[in-house]
Amino acid sequence: MKLFKSKISDIFYRFTYSKWQLKILLGATAFGIFISMILYTQSLVRELIEIEQKTVKFYTDIYKRYSDPNTIEDYLFLIDNITPTLSFPVIITDKNDEPIYPYDQYTINIDIDTSLTMEEQKQFLVENIKRMKETYTPIIIEGPDGKVLQKFYYSHSFLIDKLRFFPFVEILIVITFIVIGYIAFSTIRRNEESKVWVGMAKEAAHQLGTPISSLMAWMEIMRLNKDKPEALEDTINEMESDITRLGVIATRFSKIGSKPEKFTKNLADVIEQICNYFEKRLPHIGRQIEIVRNLDNNIVTSINPDLFQWVIENLLKNATEAIENKRGKVTIDLTCKDKSHIDISVTDTGKGMTAKQRRQIFFPGFTTKNRGWGLGLSLCKRIVEDYHDGKIYLKETSLGKGSTFVIELPGNKK
Repeated sequence: MKLFKSKISDIFYRFTYSKWQLKILLGATAFGIFISMILYTQSLVRELIEIEQKTVKFYTDIYKRYSDPNTIEDYLFLIDNITPTLSFPVIITDKNDEPIYPYDQYTINIDIDTSLTMEEQKQFLVENIKRMKETYTPIIIEGPDGKVLQKFYYSHSFLIDKLRFFPFVEILIVITFIVIGYIAFSTIRRNEESKVWVGMAKEAAHQLGTPISSLMAWMEIMRLNKDKPEALEDTINEMESDITRLGVIATRFSKIGSKPEKFTKNLADVIEQICNYFEKRLPHIGRQIEIVRNLDNNIVTSINPDLFQWVIENLLKNATEAIENKRGKVTIDLTCKDKSHIDISVTDTGKGMTAKQRRQIFFPGFTTKNRGWGLGLSLCKRIVEDYHDGKIYLKETSLGKGSTFVIELPGNKK
């Protein structure tokens, strides 16, 4: 599964589309869908028109057969039972295209305003006949001698008109939703980008804060020990460590968003290095915090050292900041249950979290600190899960008792 995920990741990095290519692809897909909808709907319309034409032909054949005065009962049956089933408008005229009076008996599905005069009603029907003539050829009713007796003018049903315009209405609705969605998501994206930029700026300040404050402290120590060469040498070595750390921080930020290179490393050595760095600087925060290490020295796995140290550092920093008492303890356990499963747990004796906070801790922008910005754990999650094919989660937490974070990584024991 992890091999498959790695292959997919490689393909993604190799075939990343530009923003314009994606827009063209999505636009072409949407255009194809719209055209398909229109063609399919028009095909349905043509089929319905053919059905209606057959229906009106069938109706006129029956009308021709039973409109004889000698078959008046059959004709009444036609009027009462067959005519109501027609869904399209029909106007029956004489041979000269004149509407036949009484108009309501020689029209079907035509709404005639009875408040109009007879002449106005006739003119209304004449206008309808003109429109029908432009659309469909009338059906001729001939007598036994071949003379034209009547003409059947008809048009398609209102359902067909609705179907013809339905794709365009549907497209308009879809476009409206797309525009609204685009505006909404663009606004959300801009807000998120703004939060990310602010968060990254604050995270940079946060990362730079520790070595810079340490350098300032070492400078004060140098002034106090300017006459003690041995003490000065130790101070210079520590300052060198802080300067090296500044370079590491710059490297970390440069690797976010790109595919990092991984190396096989001993995890105990990597974790120990971070713990040692923190221990020397813990007195500066004004609390006595002990960092306890239970590390298996035989565990190796493939990691990007700079980014993985960032994860451990974030967890350690959060753990120490969660401890509000004068004394506290942070415990780091490194174990390997089998050759392909590594566990790293960071447990503190801090203030813990509520159930609501627990559900949100990995969301960008969420923080439990008064001056936090909520980017550290979301970066940890991205580094562990996206870059190292691992998993990070809050195993347990309790108000007033502390929290335990767990990192699961693939790896092997020596």
